This record gives sequence, structure tokens and C-alpha cells, in this order.
Amino acid sequence: MCQQPSIPLISEKIVFYGAGSMAEAIVRGMIARSVVASDHVVVLNRSSNERLAELRARYGVLASNDPEQKTEYLRTSPVIVLAMKPKDAAEALRTLGPLLTPEQLVISVIAGLTIRTIQGLLGRQQPVVRTMPNTSSSIGLGATGISFSKEVDENGRRLALNMFEAVGLTSVIDEERMETLTGISGSGPAYIYYMMEAMIAAGIRGGLSAEQSGELTVQTVLGAARMVQQTGELPATLRKKVTSPNGSTQAALEVLDKGDFFETVIAAVNRCAERSREMGTALEKELIK
Repeated sequence: MCQQPSIPLISEKIVFYGAGSMAEAIVRGMIARSVVASDHVVVLNRSSNERLAELRARYGVLASNDPEQKTEYLRTSPVIVLAMKPKDAAEALRTLGPLLTPEQLVISVIAGLTIRTIQGLLGRQQPVVRTMPNTSSSIGLGATGISFSKEVDENGRRLALNMFEAVGLTSVIDEERMETLTGISGSGPAYIYYMMEAMIAAGIRGGLSAEQSGELTVQTVLGAARMVQQTGELPATLRKKVTSPNGSTQAALEVLDKGDFFETVIAAVNRCAERSREMGTALEKELIK
């Protein structure tokens, strides 16, 4: 019996205004999970033909940096995802605003860029969805915070949630909490990768091969995350279960405590959130220029 082809969840054309790693992660995740057909995805950037050629070849999406084509896509597409670098956002949004109609949904994945600033730079009270995904979206294991402007209707909310639920977990939050979320899940994978780098280096210095140390570290991190997810127990509870008094794990944790590991991680999350706010403030200043 022939298997019926899956019907994409989203039928609207989606334009990604920016072609960086976050845009690619979301595109890859949505196409891999059949959320949207590849020919319904358009990727735009300012100048790099090579980057656009890569995305066309990998995912079968439409891609362009031709000014006339870009204008036409932005004027007619129901959904526009803002995925450019923060430093390019002000100019891009000022140009975009006059092209839009009230029905078009604008979704931002730019750190620090508030709904108020987006609407101010567009020069109109456009329906805006502010999100903060992470790059694990590319394998369907993303974590995305989502906030909506009051102009977003139920169809817009559902469409945005469909996009990001297809590539991982979503959490609808008040916008004022978005910077904290950025510090935890938006930038969080980098903290874990950094910890893994250190563990791999320790294994190599202790005589393991790079391959052995890498495989053991990856499996350890994966297993620990799965234990929390599948048992429903708190990380603190699971940590205590594997920490025997005066044992080797206890000795290792004491070294981390001497380095103030717990508070350093909290400080890192807080600094990330603070930096996101600083970036947002810098963009807000563009409103008065």
C-alpha cells in the first residue's frame, strides 16, 4: 500500500528576512518535519549569493538578494520572519514598513528587539510576534519563548505556535520576561557546549583519545538531560542520588563549589539577559533618529 505524502501544516508563504544560523535552524527544522513545503519558504539577504546558493541546495527553498524580487516578496508574503543581525534591523525595518499591509504577520527572532521598537521602526501598529528560539530547533529540540502584540489575532497566534512547536518546545510568556528566557534557553546551548569542551579536554589530558572523550561526554550530557525529562525528578534530587558522601563525585562537586560554579552560572545567565536589554536599548535609540 502506498504511503500518502504528508500535508504541510502551514500553507502560507514564509519569508525569512535574513539568512543567518538562526534562520537556517528554523527552516531546516520546519522542512524536515514537513511543517511547510520548501517552495513556500523564501530566504532573503543583502548581498551573499554564495550563502543563498547554499540554502537553495540544502533545502530547496527560494532565495534572493535581488532588490526588486525582495520588495515583491516582502510586499506579498503573509508571514515575514525578521532574522537579520541586530545592527541591520533599524534600516531594514524602516524600509519594510511602507511595504506592509495590516494583514501581514511579522515574527522576530532578533535578541533584544522589543515589540514596541519593531512597531516604531516599521512606523505602524503591525501584528508582531516576538520570539527567542535556539539553534537546537534545527533538530526538532528547540526551546522558544513567544510573546504577541495585541494586534495578533487567533490565526496569527496559531500559525506562530505551529512554526515553533514543530521544532521543539514553546513557552508563551509576558514580553518583559523575554530577556531572562534569552539568558536561559536562547543562549543556554552555548553554556552546555562550553562545559562539554572542558570535559572532553579533561578526558584527553587524562589519557583518553579525543574520540573516546567526546563520545563519553556527549552520551553523559544526553543521558543526564533524558533522566530529568523522563523521571520528572528535579536536577538537585538526581544529583544527590549519584553523590555518595566522601566519594569521587562529592570530591568533584567540591572543586566546582570552590570556583563558585552555581553562582557563576547564575551570573552568566543574568549577564546574558542584561546584554540583551542593552542591545534592545541601542535599537530603541534608532526610533528618535
